[in-house]
Amino acid sequence: MSILLRNIKIITPSEVLIGYEVLVKQGKITKIDLQENMQNIEFDEIIDGKGQYLSPGFIDIHNHGNSGYDFMDSTIEAIDSIGKYHLQNGVTSYLGTVLTQSYENIVEAVKNIANYENKENSSQILGIHLEGPFFSHSKKGAQPDKFIRDPDIIFIKELIKISDNKLKMVSIAPEKDGALELIRYLKEKNVAVSMAHSNATYEEAMNGINNGVTISTHLYNGMRSFNHREPGIVGASLTDDRVCCELICDRIHLHDAAIKLALKAKGTDKAVLVSDAMRAAGLKDGEFELGGQKVMVINGEARLSDGSLAGSTLNLNKAVYNMVKFLNVPIHEAVKMASLSPARAIGVHVNKGSIEVGKDADMLLLDDNVNVSCVIKGGNVIFKK
Repeated sequence: MSILLRNIKIITPSEVLIGYEVLVKQGKITKIDLQENMQNIEFDEIIDGKGQYLSPGFIDIHNHGNSGYDFMDSTIEAIDSIGKYHLQNGVTSYLGTVLTQSYENIVEAVKNIANYENKENSSQILGIHLEGPFFSHSKKGAQPDKFIRDPDIIFIKELIKISDNKLKMVSIAPEKDGALELIRYLKEKNVAVSMAHSNATYEEAMNGINNGVTISTHLYNGMRSFNHREPGIVGASLTDDRVCCELICDRIHLHDAAIKLALKAKGTDKAVLVSDAMRAAGLKDGEFELGGQKVMVINGEARLSDGSLAGSTLNLNKAVYNMVKFLNVPIHEAVKMASLSPARAIGVHVNKGSIEVGKDADMLLLDDNVNVSCVIKGGNVIFKK
Protein backbone atom coordinates (compact mmCIF):
# COMPACT_ATOMS: atom_id res chain seq x y z
CA MET A 1 0.00 0.00 0.00
CA SER A 2 1.41 3.38 -1.03
CA ILE A 3 0.07 6.85 -0.21
CA LEU A 4 0.95 10.24 -1.67
CA LEU A 5 0.32 13.25 0.54
CA ARG A 6 0.04 16.57 -1.25
CA ASN A 7 -1.13 20.13 -0.65
CA ILE A 8 0.53 20.10 2.76
CA LYS A 9 2.86 22.17 4.92
CA ILE A 10 5.46 19.72 6.25
CA ILE A 11 6.59 20.29 9.81
CA THR A 12 10.28 19.40 10.16
CA PRO A 13 12.39 19.87 13.32
CA SER A 14 13.86 23.11 11.92
CA GLU A 15 11.22 24.65 9.65
CA VAL A 16 7.92 24.28 7.80
CA LEU A 17 8.28 23.15 4.18
CA ILE A 18 5.75 24.38 1.61
CA GLY A 19 5.38 22.99 -1.92
CA TYR A 20 6.65 19.53 -1.01
CA GLU A 21 4.91 16.13 -1.15
CA VAL A 22 5.47 12.92 0.78
CA LEU A 23 5.33 9.34 -0.48
CA VAL A 24 4.67 6.46 1.90
CA LYS A 25 5.25 2.79 1.03
CA GLN A 26 4.96 -0.29 3.25
CA GLY A 27 4.69 1.76 6.41
CA LYS A 28 7.77 3.91 5.76
CA ILE A 29 8.39 7.38 4.41
CA THR A 30 10.15 6.72 1.11
CA LYS A 31 10.35 10.09 -0.67
CA ILE A 32 10.01 13.79 0.16
CA ASP A 33 10.37 16.17 -2.75
CA LEU A 34 9.02 19.26 -4.46
CA GLN A 35 5.62 18.82 -6.06
CA GLU A 36 6.99 19.21 -9.59
CA ASN A 37 9.40 16.31 -9.00
CA MET A 38 6.62 13.94 -7.88
CA GLN A 39 4.47 14.06 -11.05
CA ASN A 40 5.32 10.58 -12.32
CA ILE A 41 5.26 8.82 -8.95
CA GLU A 42 3.08 5.69 -8.71
CA PHE A 43 0.81 5.32 -5.67
CA ASP A 44 -2.35 3.54 -4.54
CA GLU A 45 -4.02 6.39 -2.67
CA ILE A 46 -3.76 10.15 -2.53
CA ILE A 47 -4.45 12.34 0.48
CA ASP A 48 -5.13 16.00 -0.19
CA GLY A 49 -4.04 17.88 2.92
CA LYS A 50 -6.02 20.96 1.83
CA GLY A 51 -3.22 23.23 2.98
CA GLN A 52 -2.99 21.75 6.48
CA TYR A 53 0.18 20.96 8.38
CA LEU A 54 1.69 17.49 8.07
CA SER A 55 3.22 16.71 11.46
CA PRO A 56 5.10 13.72 12.82
CA GLY A 57 3.01 11.71 15.27
CA PHE A 58 3.37 12.72 18.89
CA ILE A 59 5.21 10.51 21.40
CA ASP A 60 4.15 10.62 25.07
CA ILE A 61 6.83 9.11 27.32
CA HIS A 62 5.00 9.89 30.58
CA ASN A 63 1.30 9.09 30.99
CA HIS A 64 -0.64 6.95 33.45
CA GLY A 65 -3.91 6.55 31.60
CA ASN A 66 -7.05 8.21 30.30
CA SER A 67 -10.70 7.44 29.50
CA GLY A 68 -11.23 5.97 32.97
CA TYR A 69 -8.32 3.52 32.69
CA ASP A 70 -4.84 3.30 34.24
CA PHE A 71 -1.88 1.04 33.43
CA MET A 72 -2.06 -0.19 37.02
CA ASP A 73 -5.42 -1.79 36.12
CA SER A 74 -3.24 -4.43 34.43
CA THR A 75 -5.80 -5.38 31.79
CA ILE A 76 -5.77 -5.58 28.00
CA GLU A 77 -8.96 -3.52 27.95
CA ALA A 78 -7.16 -0.70 29.75
CA ILE A 79 -4.31 -0.54 27.22
CA ASP A 80 -6.75 -0.83 24.28
CA SER A 81 -8.79 2.12 25.55
CA ILE A 82 -5.77 4.23 26.52
CA GLY A 83 -4.21 3.69 23.09
CA LYS A 84 -7.38 4.63 21.18
CA TYR A 85 -7.69 7.91 23.09
CA HIS A 86 -4.01 8.67 22.44
CA LEU A 87 -4.43 8.10 18.71
CA GLN A 88 -7.42 10.45 18.45
CA ASN A 89 -5.26 13.15 20.05
CA GLY A 90 -2.29 12.68 17.76
CA VAL A 91 -0.17 10.39 19.95
CA THR A 92 0.96 7.60 17.62
CA SER A 93 3.31 5.97 20.14
CA TYR A 94 3.97 6.16 23.87
CA LEU A 95 5.36 4.56 27.02
CA GLY A 96 3.00 3.10 29.59
CA THR A 97 3.85 4.53 33.01
CA VAL A 98 3.86 2.22 36.04
CA LEU A 99 3.82 4.15 39.31
CA THR A 100 4.81 3.48 42.93
CA GLN A 101 2.94 0.46 44.26
CA SER A 102 3.68 -2.86 45.91
CA TYR A 103 6.23 -5.00 44.11
CA GLU A 104 3.43 -7.46 43.30
CA ASN A 105 1.28 -4.81 41.63
CA ILE A 106 4.25 -3.38 39.73
CA VAL A 107 5.14 -6.83 38.40
CA GLU A 108 1.54 -7.43 37.31
CA ALA A 109 1.37 -4.11 35.45
CA VAL A 110 4.76 -4.68 33.78
CA LYS A 111 3.73 -8.17 32.64
CA ASN A 112 0.50 -6.81 31.20
CA ILE A 113 2.31 -4.19 29.12
CA ALA A 114 5.09 -6.58 28.07
CA ASN A 115 2.59 -9.17 26.83
CA TYR A 116 0.35 -6.68 25.05
CA GLU A 117 0.09 -6.98 21.27
CA ASN A 118 -0.19 -3.63 19.53
CA LYS A 119 -3.26 -3.14 17.36
CA GLU A 120 -3.65 -1.20 14.13
CA ASN A 121 -6.46 1.05 15.40
CA SER A 122 -4.59 2.05 18.55
CA SER A 123 -1.48 4.04 19.41
CA GLN A 124 1.68 1.92 19.57
CA ILE A 125 2.94 1.22 23.05
CA LEU A 126 6.74 1.27 22.83
CA GLY A 127 7.52 0.04 26.32
CA ILE A 128 7.43 0.89 30.00
CA HIS A 129 8.27 3.94 32.07
CA LEU A 130 8.74 2.91 35.71
CA GLU A 131 7.99 5.96 37.86
CA GLY A 132 8.99 4.77 41.31
CA PRO A 133 9.11 3.32 43.87
CA PHE A 134 12.66 4.61 44.58
CA PHE A 135 11.73 8.13 45.64
CA SER A 136 12.07 10.67 48.42
CA HIS A 137 9.26 10.61 50.98
CA SER A 138 9.41 14.40 51.28
CA LYS A 139 8.83 14.93 47.53
CA LYS A 140 6.46 12.06 46.87
CA GLY A 141 3.67 14.18 45.35
CA ALA A 142 0.91 11.75 44.38
CA GLN A 143 3.15 8.69 44.75
CA PRO A 144 1.76 6.50 47.60
CA ASP A 145 4.09 6.98 50.57
CA LYS A 146 3.72 3.49 52.02
CA PHE A 147 5.21 1.87 48.91
CA ILE A 148 8.26 4.14 48.57
CA ARG A 149 11.53 2.31 49.24
CA ASP A 150 15.26 2.40 48.62
CA PRO A 151 16.71 1.40 45.23
CA ASP A 152 16.65 -2.36 44.74
CA ILE A 153 18.87 -3.54 41.89
CA ILE A 154 17.75 -7.18 42.29
CA PHE A 155 14.14 -6.13 41.71
CA ILE A 156 15.10 -4.05 38.67
CA LYS A 157 16.96 -7.01 37.17
CA GLU A 158 13.82 -9.08 37.65
CA LEU A 159 11.67 -6.39 36.02
CA ILE A 160 13.95 -6.13 32.98
CA LYS A 161 13.61 -9.88 32.52
CA ILE A 162 9.85 -9.90 33.08
CA SER A 163 9.39 -6.96 30.72
CA ASP A 164 11.18 -8.79 27.91
CA ASN A 165 13.53 -5.79 27.70
CA LYS A 166 10.59 -3.40 27.22
CA LEU A 167 11.61 -1.34 30.26
CA LYS A 168 12.65 1.88 28.50
CA MET A 169 12.78 4.48 31.27
CA VAL A 170 13.10 4.53 35.06
CA SER A 171 12.51 7.59 37.25
CA ILE A 172 14.48 7.62 40.51
CA ALA A 173 15.60 9.97 43.29
CA PRO A 174 19.40 10.12 42.78
CA GLU A 175 20.16 10.93 46.45
CA LYS A 176 18.77 7.62 47.75
CA ASP A 177 21.14 4.97 49.10
CA GLY A 178 22.06 2.63 46.25
CA ALA A 179 20.77 4.99 43.56
CA LEU A 180 24.07 5.56 41.78
CA GLU A 181 24.74 1.83 41.43
CA LEU A 182 21.25 1.36 40.00
CA ILE A 183 21.68 4.29 37.59
CA ARG A 184 24.92 2.80 36.27
CA TYR A 185 23.30 -0.60 35.83
CA LEU A 186 20.31 0.84 33.94
CA LYS A 187 22.64 2.82 31.68
CA GLU A 188 24.49 -0.41 30.82
CA LYS A 189 21.14 -1.96 29.88
CA ASN A 190 20.26 1.03 27.64
CA VAL A 191 17.38 2.06 29.89
CA ALA A 192 16.94 5.83 30.12
CA VAL A 193 17.22 7.11 33.70
CA SER A 194 15.36 10.15 34.93
CA MET A 195 15.46 12.15 38.17
CA ALA A 196 12.09 12.45 39.90
CA HIS A 197 10.29 12.96 43.22
CA SER A 198 13.61 13.92 44.67
CA ASN A 199 14.98 16.23 47.35
CA ALA A 200 18.46 16.03 45.82
CA THR A 201 20.89 18.88 46.28
CA TYR A 202 22.74 20.22 43.27
CA GLU A 203 25.73 18.02 44.12
CA GLU A 204 23.55 14.90 44.52
CA ALA A 205 21.77 15.63 41.25
CA MET A 206 25.10 16.08 39.46
CA ASN A 207 26.29 12.75 40.88
CA GLY A 208 23.24 11.18 39.28
CA ILE A 209 23.92 12.88 35.95
CA ASN A 210 27.59 11.90 36.00
CA ASN A 211 26.56 8.28 36.54
CA GLY A 212 24.03 8.19 33.69
CA VAL A 213 20.90 10.26 34.34
CA THR A 214 19.72 11.90 31.09
CA ILE A 215 16.16 13.07 31.88
CA SER A 216 14.45 15.20 34.51
CA THR A 217 10.88 14.03 35.14
CA HIS A 218 8.20 16.77 35.09
CA LEU A 219 10.70 19.57 35.70
CA TYR A 220 10.03 21.75 38.77
CA ASN A 221 7.33 19.38 40.06
CA GLY A 222 8.14 16.78 42.71
CA MET A 223 11.66 18.07 43.35
CA ARG A 224 13.66 20.42 45.57
CA SER A 225 12.94 24.02 44.62
CA PHE A 226 15.63 26.18 43.04
CA ASN A 227 17.52 28.44 45.42
CA HIS A 228 20.30 30.82 44.48
CA ARG A 229 22.62 29.24 47.05
CA GLU A 230 21.40 25.66 46.56
CA PRO A 231 20.24 25.27 42.93
CA GLY A 232 19.24 21.67 43.60
CA ILE A 233 17.92 19.30 40.98
CA VAL A 234 16.30 22.13 39.00
CA GLY A 235 19.59 23.98 38.64
CA ALA A 236 21.43 20.82 37.64
CA SER A 237 18.77 19.90 35.08
CA LEU A 238 18.65 23.34 33.47
CA THR A 239 22.40 23.85 33.21
CA ASP A 240 23.69 20.42 32.15
CA ASP A 241 23.41 19.72 28.43
CA ARG A 242 23.28 15.98 29.03
CA VAL A 243 19.81 16.28 30.57
CA CYS A 244 16.52 16.74 28.76
CA CYS A 245 13.56 18.02 30.76
CA GLU A 246 9.94 16.90 30.77
CA LEU A 247 7.41 19.74 30.79
CA ILE A 248 3.71 19.40 31.64
CA CYS A 249 2.31 22.27 29.60
CA ASP A 250 -1.26 22.31 30.93
CA ARG A 251 -0.89 25.82 32.42
CA ILE A 252 -1.62 24.28 35.83
CA HIS A 253 1.60 22.46 36.74
CA LEU A 254 3.82 25.26 35.44
CA HIS A 255 3.66 29.03 35.11
CA ASP A 256 4.33 30.19 31.55
CA ALA A 257 7.46 32.02 32.75
CA ALA A 258 8.86 28.79 34.20
CA ILE A 259 8.41 27.13 30.81
CA LYS A 260 10.06 30.09 29.06
CA LEU A 261 13.03 29.81 31.43
CA ALA A 262 13.35 26.08 30.68
CA LEU A 263 13.24 26.73 26.93
CA LYS A 264 15.90 29.42 27.17
CA ALA A 265 18.14 27.07 29.15
CA LYS A 266 17.50 23.81 27.30
CA GLY A 267 16.28 24.74 23.82
CA THR A 268 13.63 22.67 22.08
CA ASP A 269 16.03 19.77 21.49
CA LYS A 270 16.19 19.08 25.23
CA ALA A 271 12.62 20.02 26.20
CA VAL A 272 10.11 17.16 26.13
CA LEU A 273 6.38 17.72 26.30
CA VAL A 274 4.56 15.07 28.36
CA SER A 275 0.99 14.75 29.53
CA ASP A 276 1.49 12.92 32.86
CA ALA A 277 -2.21 12.20 32.34
CA MET A 278 -4.19 10.06 34.76
CA ARG A 279 -7.42 8.14 34.19
CA ALA A 280 -9.59 11.29 34.27
CA ALA A 281 -8.13 12.55 30.97
CA GLY A 282 -10.87 12.70 28.36
CA LEU A 283 -13.64 12.60 30.97
CA LYS A 284 -15.71 15.15 32.89
CA ASP A 285 -14.77 16.42 36.35
CA GLY A 286 -15.43 14.07 39.24
CA GLU A 287 -13.86 11.63 41.70
CA PHE A 288 -11.17 9.26 40.44
CA GLU A 289 -8.29 7.12 41.72
CA LEU A 290 -4.53 7.17 41.26
CA GLY A 291 -2.26 4.67 42.99
CA GLY A 292 -5.05 3.70 45.37
CA GLN A 293 -5.61 7.32 46.41
CA LYS A 294 -8.76 9.39 45.90
CA VAL A 295 -8.34 12.16 43.34
CA MET A 296 -10.82 14.99 42.81
CA VAL A 297 -10.86 16.62 39.39
CA ILE A 298 -12.32 20.14 39.36
CA ASN A 299 -12.05 22.35 36.29
CA GLY A 300 -9.62 19.84 34.83
CA GLU A 301 -7.25 20.00 37.84
CA ALA A 302 -6.53 16.61 39.46
CA ARG A 303 -5.65 16.84 43.15
CA LEU A 304 -5.36 14.64 46.23
CA SER A 305 -7.28 15.53 49.39
CA ASP A 306 -4.21 17.43 50.68
CA GLY A 307 -4.19 19.61 47.57
CA SER A 308 -1.22 17.93 45.89
CA LEU A 309 -1.45 17.69 42.11
CA ALA A 310 -2.11 14.11 41.04
CA GLY A 311 -1.14 13.89 37.41
CA SER A 312 -3.09 15.84 34.80
CA THR A 313 -6.03 15.64 32.41
CA LEU A 314 -3.83 16.88 29.57
CA ASN A 315 -3.12 15.30 26.19
CA LEU A 316 -0.12 16.09 23.95
CA ASN A 317 -2.27 17.70 21.27
CA LYS A 318 -3.43 20.26 23.86
CA ALA A 319 0.14 20.68 25.15
CA VAL A 320 1.35 21.58 21.66
CA TYR A 321 -1.58 23.97 21.25
CA ASN A 322 -0.74 25.66 24.56
CA MET A 323 2.87 26.11 23.48
CA VAL A 324 1.81 27.77 20.23
CA LYS A 325 -1.14 29.77 21.56
CA PHE A 326 0.08 31.00 24.94
CA LEU A 327 3.88 30.88 24.73
CA ASN A 328 4.17 31.97 21.09
CA VAL A 329 6.42 29.02 20.24
CA PRO A 330 6.62 28.41 16.46
CA ILE A 331 4.58 25.34 15.54
CA HIS A 332 7.58 23.38 14.23
CA GLU A 333 9.37 23.85 17.57
CA ALA A 334 6.30 22.96 19.63
CA VAL A 335 5.79 19.82 17.54
CA LYS A 336 9.46 18.85 17.89
CA MET A 337 9.08 18.86 21.69
CA ALA A 338 6.22 16.37 21.33
CA SER A 339 7.86 14.15 18.72
CA LEU A 340 11.60 14.14 18.00
CA SER A 341 12.71 15.31 21.46
CA PRO A 342 10.88 12.50 23.32
CA ALA A 343 12.00 10.02 20.67
CA ARG A 344 15.63 10.99 21.33
CA ALA A 345 15.10 10.87 25.09
CA ILE A 346 14.21 7.16 24.99
CA GLY A 347 16.39 6.21 22.01
CA VAL A 348 13.78 5.55 19.31
CA HIS A 349 14.66 8.52 17.09
CA VAL A 350 16.20 6.32 14.37
CA ASN A 351 12.70 5.22 13.34
CA LYS A 352 10.37 7.79 14.89
CA GLY A 353 9.90 11.43 15.78
CA SER A 354 10.24 13.30 12.49
CA ILE A 355 9.16 13.25 8.86
CA GLU A 356 12.29 11.88 7.20
CA VAL A 357 12.94 9.29 4.52
CA GLY A 358 13.33 5.83 6.05
CA LYS A 359 11.37 6.56 9.22
CA ASP A 360 8.05 5.05 10.24
CA ALA A 361 5.10 6.74 8.54
CA ASP A 362 3.48 7.99 11.77
CA MET A 363 2.01 11.34 10.78
CA LEU A 364 -0.82 13.78 11.47
CA LEU A 365 -2.73 16.43 9.60
CA LEU A 366 -3.23 19.50 11.79
CA ASP A 367 -5.23 22.64 11.10
CA ASP A 368 -4.13 26.14 12.10
CA ASN A 369 -5.53 25.60 15.62
CA VAL A 370 -3.54 22.35 16.00
CA ASN A 371 -6.70 20.23 15.75
CA VAL A 372 -6.02 16.69 14.49
CA SER A 373 -7.96 15.94 11.30
CA CYS A 374 -6.14 12.79 10.18
CA VAL A 375 -3.87 10.20 11.80
CA ILE A 376 -1.57 7.93 9.81
CA LYS A 377 0.16 5.20 11.79
CA GLY A 378 2.58 2.79 10.19
CA GLY A 379 1.47 4.00 6.76
CA ASN A 380 -2.21 3.31 7.39
CA VAL A 381 -4.90 5.95 7.70
CA ILE A 382 -6.40 5.14 11.11
CA PHE A 383 -8.39 8.24 11.94
CA LYS A 384 -9.85 10.88 9.66
CA LYS A 385 -12.35 13.68 10.26
